[in-house]
Amino acid sequence: MSKILVVDDEAIITMQLEERLNAMGYTVAGMSASGEDAIEKARRLTPDLVLMDIVMPGKLNGIEAARTIAGELGIPVVFVTSYADDTIIEQAKQVGPYGYIVKPFNELEIKAAIEVALFRKAAEQELLKAKVRQEGTAGTEEAGTEYIDLPEVKTILLKDIFTDLVLFLYADPALKEPIFKFAIETGLKKGGRNFFAYHRSLLQKYFLKEIQKGDLFMKRMKQGEIFLLPKILEECSATLPRDPSPGSLQVLLDFSETGEFSDIIAVKDLILSKKSQGVPLSGILAVDMTGIDHHQIKKLSEGIGKIIISTGKETTLSFAHRSFPSDSVNVVPQATIDDVVKKSLEPVVLSLLNRPISGYDIVHEINSRYHVLIPQARIYSYLYDLEKKGYLEMRASGKSKLYSPTEPGKKYIQNRLNEFKLVFRHIMGEGPAVSPPADRK
Repeated sequence: MSKILVVDDEAIITMQLEERLNAMGYTVAGMSASGEDAIEKARRLTPDLVLMDIVMPGKLNGIEAARTIAGELGIPVVFVTSYADDTIIEQAKQVGPYGYIVKPFNELEIKAAIEVALFRKAAEQELLKAKVRQEGTAGTEEAGTEYIDLPEVKTILLKDIFTDLVLFLYADPALKEPIFKFAIETGLKKGGRNFFAYHRSLLQKYFLKEIQKGDLFMKRMKQGEIFLLPKILEECSATLPRDPSPGSLQVLLDFSETGEFSDIIAVKDLILSKKSQGVPLSGILAVDMTGIDHHQIKKLSEGIGKIIISTGKETTLSFAHRSFPSDSVNVVPQATIDDVVKKSLEPVVLSLLNRPISGYDIVHEINSRYHVLIPQARIYSYLYDLEKKGYLEMRASGKSKLYSPTEPGKKYIQNRLNEFKLVFRHIMGEGPAVSPPADRK
């Protein structure tokens, strides 16, 4: 069980982090409210990781404290801060942090950042040991101060999630939620009916409006209740037209409890049967593969042409049939994602203005989707410009300012996105876009 030191001068933040970390299975070794105290407690408590705020009272801020903790003790530091401007980020990068989370945070962000940081630290230590063995060096302390390059981080881009049935086998439950969130968002954009069945999930809070409107139906499957799914699926698909969207049904079924394996197979067979009858049904069957053997995996994959396998620390993509379209999966360096998002920020922001959203939420959404940090000032200056031109309207919601497109704004956004598509296609030599730009009336 990993020990974590929490450093933040806001008591409510440290209390929230302590509660969430304990719920995730970590041990909170201690809490601190200043850089000086953080260094003292890190020396005394020797935590496995430090969650560090940047701006705090006292002589040392979080960046200076992290420099000492990482340099002297070799303890990984993940920054948790409200500041995401270029100057702060550049200063933070100088101390080699293992992560950077912008407040307000959620459980998924914290969990993912901690697990990645701990894995990276473990990988560095293994590489160091291997290097010491290879060179026959006894002075591990000196070698430990040398920075070791890890393999380049790459991002897997998936598309066309809801065009067929996909089998998603995972070993680490912590890594499934971001994929599920992306899948639900994709299904909602496509329209039709969306059904998410799960045993445990934190995603309900992200889709409260969609659930209330009836665009998304979510059902928790308690142990022993998988046998109920076929009846629900029958009722959901009974009135579907044979014509696809907007009358299609997109399903996301997460079988994290695999004790009722025969019922899982029955659900899969029902879905395949419906598809063979022309029912426009697609989606993801997600299964925790730690509780099943290779015979059961083979039985699960029968009849399903698209399979994603996530092993946890490393990810392997496997295709069951040669007919799987090779262009459905792309792997690109994260550095390329950074360049494209930062240099083409306008279409990224415009694509997020399909619902009332704050500038702060846009920053978080970009960070969540692309792992790219954008200064809030850039986002707000662009939103203010659109509002001034009459393309956005702003309303207060509590302490937040929510922006949503006006009727002229909707046409403007669609035109601009189509223009970007045309230019990108022209640059790549792919010919004109399939759909012409919207009318400029």
